[in-house]
Amino acid sequence: MGLLAEFDQGNTEETGHELHRFAAELYPICRSITGDGLRQTLRLLQQRIPLQISEVATGTPVFDWTVPKEWNIRDAYIKDCHGNRIVDFHQCNLHVMNYSVPVLAKMSLDELRPHLFTIPEHPDWIPYRTSYYQENWGFCLSHKRMLALKDGPYEVSIDSSLQSDGSLTYGECLLPGRSPEEVLFSCHVCHPSLANDNLSGLGVATFLAQFLAGRDLHYSYRFLFIPGTTERLHGLPGTGRPRGGFATG
Repeated sequence: MGLLAEFDQGNTEETGHELHRFAAELYPICRSITGDGLRQTLRLLQQRIPLQISEVATGTPVFDWTVPKEWNIRDAYIKDCHGNRIVDFHQCNLHVMNYSVPVLAKMSLDELRPHLFTIPEHPDWIPYRTSYYQENWGFCLSHKRMLALKDGPYEVSIDSSLQSDGSLTYGECLLPGRSPEEVLFSCHVCHPSLANDNLSGLGVATFLAQFLAGRDLHYSYRFLFIPGTTERLHGLPGTGRPRGGFATG
């Protein structure tokens, strides 16, 4: 029986529920192109597939790119004059611009406004923003919430770190077949709480690797779980150079 026929005979409803459960487990983790959220995510994948996890030191040259500083975040908020958290990282990790530098200050709304990001045409949405290669800080919130802000003052805190002695983490799952020719699945694993962009691809790629593992395969299959801006990692020693590939999620 071929692989596709065997797959078609499976319980697709149960597979769908399992994919949803896995996505729900990954959803709360604050991921980025480096850091502990990325490592935590890869360890969860490693519980399901034979995943090799590698670290690449900050400052490592990779073709025309250099591995950046490692970013981690513990807490972030904006408090109003009564001490209430009106924007809270622990409520939704999208509230903080990814790769924000540390900040602890009190300021007026006019001072704070340049660091607030919204989507006016979707007033209930929280945007996802990053500042990987320019040191900055910011908060993302719904446009409706921003319009309700008073003049202040506001207490602003981002408890984060940028480590020049850190590293970038990626995962690789190689399922060898009889042929040296490979099929590559490249899946970015860096976005935080985003379902259709990131978690759907992570879930499907992990399930496919589970399905193929331990089978008699003609082609070899290589699954890369890497930050989305760093496909250059394919050029690192140990990663394959397949004939064809497929990017997801």
